[in-house]
Amino acid sequence: MTTRTALTARQQARLAAYTDTGYNFDPERLADYTAATGWRVDDYETELPPEAPGPPAAHGSWAAAREVLRRYSFPPPGLISGIFLPDQPLAQRVMVLQARFLGFSFWFGVRIGGVTDEVRQLPDGGQEQVWGYNYRTLEGHFERGQIEFMVHKNLRTGHVWCHIHAVSQTGRIRNPFYWIGFRLFGRPLQVRFSRQSLQRLKAQVEQMLQEGWQVPATAGPTVQRISADEDAQEQLDKNQPSS
Repeated sequence: MTTRTALTARQQARLAAYTDTGYNFDPERLADYTAATGWRVDDYETELPPEAPGPPAAHGSWAAAREVLRRYSFPPPGLISGIFLPDQPLAQRVMVLQARFLGFSFWFGVRIGGVTDEVRQLPDGGQEQVWGYNYRTLEGHFERGQIEFMVHKNLRTGHVWCHIHAVSQTGRIRNPFYWIGFRLFGRPLQVRFSRQSLQRLKAQVEQMLQEGWQVPATAGPTVQRISADEDAQEQLDKNQPSS
């Protein structure tokens, strides 16, 4: 693998085309996507090491989880074997995900739909610090919908936890073999992704706290710029409209 520090003009054009690729669902209708209307709505949580009451510590559990989420190092490598990031701020990030399914590798595009960084009021009158983001599926993805990753800290109790919230539905799959396979195995893989992601995130947070804030070197899939991997760039060239 050779590393290039800048995008070529051709790569920039391809990346721009990919960035402009539309969602395969309507994010403005998220409130309408419920089990009653044929969508899956999932929630998963895991507790993280607690902190002292008050704002998150600079090198505490909450900040460590934020770093793991930002790096996207928590997905199980058996399901997501490569993540490639363009040179963009998190709020504008487009990601190319390489997933394994039925013995094949597939490349899917997602886009960050929003970043959350706020203090929220709790029903008991307390407050919590919340940070995270969601990403949304683009045209060509086998699924439609949004998944959200959030880390919370109760400022009164010091309780820290991570939460995954997902709204999804099987997308348009033209190949009948893949359609049948995804109908049979897609849901178990989806659940496995969320559960194992939280397990790995917790393990990475604990490791960072134990080892003095060193980000685990082998925490998960390699995270790098799209321009740093020829296979990722080739997929962009194949999947995106002509410039």
